[in-house]
Amino acid sequence: MKILSVEIYKADIRLVAPFRIALGETTVANNVLIKINTDEGLYGVGEASPFTPIVGETQATDLAAAKDLGRLLIGKDPLDIENRLRELRSYLVHNPTVRSAFDMALYDLLGKAAGLPLYAVLAGGKRTILTDRTVGIDTAEKMAKEALAFKKRGFPAVKVKLGTTPEEDIERIRRIREALGPKIPLRIDANQGWDYVSAIQALKAVEDQSIQYCEQPVPAWDFESLRKVSTSTTIPIMADESLFDEHDAFRLLSMEACDYLNIKLSKAGGIHTALKINAVAEAAGVRCMMGCMSETRLALTAAAHVVSARPNIRFADLDSADMLSADPVVGGMTYGEGGTVTLPDTPGHGADIEPSFLKDLEAFIID
Repeated sequence: MKILSVEIYKADIRLVAPFRIALGETTVANNVLIKINTDEGLYGVGEASPFTPIVGETQATDLAAAKDLGRLLIGKDPLDIENRLRELRSYLVHNPTVRSAFDMALYDLLGKAAGLPLYAVLAGGKRTILTDRTVGIDTAEKMAKEALAFKKRGFPAVKVKLGTTPEEDIERIRRIREALGPKIPLRIDANQGWDYVSAIQALKAVEDQSIQYCEQPVPAWDFESLRKVSTSTTIPIMADESLFDEHDAFRLLSMEACDYLNIKLSKAGGIHTALKINAVAEAAGVRCMMGCMSETRLALTAAAHVVSARPNIRFADLDSADMLSADPVVGGMTYGEGGTVTLPDTPGHGADIEPSFLKDLEAFIID
């Protein structure tokens, strides 16, 4: 099997409502879709969803990079994933988000060629996956109202974006917990919004609010402060923006800088590196979460297959498609009651894009 062509699409999908975190506000998912075609009629699809403040990529840079990456693949064996991804990573050391789209397209092809769903290709089984639902930064009153709406929809946990001032964030958590009652888990995410002092102030004040964990309380580069925060609070600390690849995972866990790791395909460069991160974590006895950016159900389906195949990935934050105003995906994972995520059993990751949606997009073909 050889790669004949690569199709690259510019896909903009508006969110239902603006979504704000400590690093900025998102109103439109500026994504990139990749389709890898082969000489045997099989194809694989992938999606990149760059969030510039975290990954340093934009839709424009991903579109430009995708053309170069596509040229590297033409005429080569798509099933030799180890070497294909080694070539892409060597050529473009950074830009993990655009590489993740190629990665999931190649794994999709592998599953189709094998006639197996992706979780089985990854030597895993099909298991129940539960996702939380995220509340963006707003006034304490509005956030509490939104959190209650997610509880009523049956989500098993609510994730709360924080990272402004400790005083404001403490009030947000107080109001949300009051609205939700004592039982439903709260997961909080500061997205690097605090420094060490602010993090300790905020976390100490909410230790009695049944917080399941706190993601990235301090800047991504400050591994030492992350370590100090994790040893200074009873709330488990999860590394997110500090973690891109397996090397970051090894450093974080060697330093005992956190209790959990948040894997995102968009940060890791795709499934291949995500599996390496999880292997490092599992060897260290540390659990992981699979997170997301602003992906459609296409990329979320690929991520959910990894969760299903690796029980060490204990938590899932795969709610971004629920925030989008349109759903151009055919097949793929589905959301069910109680925050359940159900995977298809079709070969590959099982998700595709509506042809009617693709025909209206700006496209580039590399052959």
